[in-house]
Amino acid sequence: MSESSQARVLPAWALGAGLMCVIAAAGWGLAEVETRAFGNALVEALVLSLLIGVLVRSVMGDGSKPYTAGASFVAKHVLETGVAFIGVSVYMPDILKAGPALLALVLGGVAAGIVVSFSVGRALGLGVHLAALVAIGNSICGNSAIAALAPVIGAEKKDVASAIGLTAVIGVLLVLGLPMLIAPFMLSNYQYGVLAGMSVYAVPQVVAAAFPVSELSGNVATLVKLTRVLLLGPAVVIIGLAFRVWGARTGAASAKLSTYVPWFVAVFLVLAAVRSLDLMPVMLVDPAKQVSRLLTMLAMAGLGFGVDVKAVRTVGPRVGVAVVISLLFLASVTVAALKFGGIDG
Repeated sequence: MSESSQARVLPAWALGAGLMCVIAAAGWGLAEVETRAFGNALVEALVLSLLIGVLVRSVMGDGSKPYTAGASFVAKHVLETGVAFIGVSVYMPDILKAGPALLALVLGGVAAGIVVSFSVGRALGLGVHLAALVAIGNSICGNSAIAALAPVIGAEKKDVASAIGLTAVIGVLLVLGLPMLIAPFMLSNYQYGVLAGMSVYAVPQVVAAAFPVSELSGNVATLVKLTRVLLLGPAVVIIGLAFRVWGARTGAASAKLSTYVPWFVAVFLVLAAVRSLDLMPVMLVDPAKQVSRLLTMLAMAGLGFGVDVKAVRTVGPRVGVAVVISLLFLASVTVAALKFGGIDG
């Protein structure tokens, strides 16, 4: 078969999508090596896939052009599907057992965290899109929240990579350093679990930060973390709507309902409801979570491959400062609520 015939048979994105699969597999493999060596993957596979994608793009230089269509396809369509499946992780009966005080802390902390983090980002000179990505990533669930909001507000790939890459690095440091706060603040295992669930970005990092302290800490941290995940859909809708209202004021055309409630956010909410009402067979829950993880890992490779490293480097320090200030705010609010709000197990 001639090269022209092959071009007609294979879609334009197929070559790049194949390379993204290889990159994602490399990220997964390195995470497995970490797990075998240290017991947990401190730098999770999602972040490794993104970083490897950036590295491969930088090494290939102009030779990366034939693969960009596939990388873009994966970064958009596969990403949206992966985010939709995160809804399977949400189980409301467990969340409601935590009591009204803890639920109020999570709701208030997330809302205040988004506002404070966005304001700090803008004060540091970050663009409105990047500031929003950093805000939702810090306040809800790291990579997944950033990935979910990016297509809704039209964020550029370099903004997504900046938000994910730097928050991930700081997230790893948080995993290592957070247990040191137990003694000076005299936190119980339950209270430490709440702090870990409110402060740490990704679920794997929550596990790494909390379970080594105690099983109770790990269970509470995971519950709090999934409560934050529950807020992903509503937060994306509200922030997306705010961006559309601002756009309308500057003369942008009116949007369809799908702009305010993207299909993947709608699916996220439906899956969360189905799971919470026990309408989903238990045997399907873990496979669905794995599908979400694998798809998101693949999408991270595509996002990384589409990044211009020079553009990321120029905003890096400011993003780092915004992330640190946001984390300090969340941790401070959480510790204060634990101590003065009587939240304990």
